[in-house]
Amino acid sequence: MTRKKPANGSQSAKVLDRRVPMREFSRSLPMSLLRAREAVMRQFRPSLRRHGLTEQQWRILRALAAIDAIEVTELARTAFLLGPSLSRILRDLDARGLIERKTAKTDMRRGLISISEKGIKLMEVVAPSSEAIYAAITRRYGARKLAELQEMLGALEASLAGLEAGGEGEAEGGG
Repeated sequence: MTRKKPANGSQSAKVLDRRVPMREFSRSLPMSLLRAREAVMRQFRPSLRRHGLTEQQWRILRALAAIDAIEVTELARTAFLLGPSLSRILRDLDARGLIERKTAKTDMRRGLISISEKGIKLMEVVAPSSEAIYAAITRRYGARKLAELQEMLGALEASLAGLEAGGEGEAEGGG
């Protein structure tokens, strides 16, 4: 830590002001979203653990249940997972027989992933608990507020889609 000696020569040192001209850390949007996500996931984790699933595994199964098959790279984007993590998770799900791997007929280099019958059966077992948790969250927070929150989060995501990462998109007319 950098210290300044007082001009009067006393032995006490003054700590430099370390405040940065930014909004308070706890009030930053990323931190608010992370805290809210953690509060929500705290409700679901015990149920997932009882069924031998991690959050990421459940997220993948949920994504796969909504489609016939998907390429690995698209699944990574859909489930918001990095490639190396996804590879490990898919290996675990495959070993448990919860997913199926296929090769695309049009391009033998492309791998397709789909949920297996065993994966669907596991989801059918977990779904009632998951829906009960959603119902409890809805009762506590309010159905209207929850719907508004989901709409607002969707609108935020859509409004930021045009921005380049790290700042404003290119200004009209060049810069």
